[in-house]
Amino acid sequence: MTHPLGLRERKKQQTRETIVRCAMELFAERGFDATTIADIAEAADIAPRTFFAYFPSKEDVVFHDFDAIFADFDTRLRERAHGVTAFETMREWIVERITDHADPLNEQRHALIAATPSLDAHERANMGRFNEVLTSAVAVDLDVAPDALRARMVSAAAVAALESLREIKDDEAGPDHVIAVMDEVLVFLQGGLDALRTPSEAGAASD
Repeated sequence: MTHPLGLRERKKQQTRETIVRCAMELFAERGFDATTIADIAEAADIAPRTFFAYFPSKEDVVFHDFDAIFADFDTRLRERAHGVTAFETMREWIVERITDHADPLNEQRHALIAATPSLDAHERANMGRFNEVLTSAVAVDLDVAPDALRARMVSAAAVAALESLREIKDDEAGPDHVIAVMDEVLVFLQGGLDALRTPSEAGAASD
């Protein structure tokens, strides 16, 4: 017999997925700005107030998977083994996402973001959260404070690289090309990380 909580959770997940599917269909048909929350609620056969039980705004529907993606990235960085760098962890995480977690809505999402200022702003805020956790991880690698300039500089370069990789994915090049480009970028980033280490670390590395 199915536990009632399990059934409720499944129904909530189904409703959430229905909202996302209907919203994305409407965005594709009418455009993001021309689609109202009432339109989405009607298409999903829910009350408008029910929409807000799942998403704070229309923008959050477009980024419906962000919290799960971010939580996974944050956990990977915080729980990485001793001696494994932030960039090594980031590479492994990106490769897994490219090869195992492809989202068929990504192409539509990228087009919506490019055409909609509010979505672009929302995405920049999301990338800011990635930057924060990556900065903390890089700071550990550099053995400096989390708000140190060196950590922030390297992390900012890495986040910019992530944004560029997302644009490459819109291309028809395929995941192998994306990974190859990413590896080139990571060589550059790791070089910057090594150059910015504290003098004591640099001396130890040369011994």
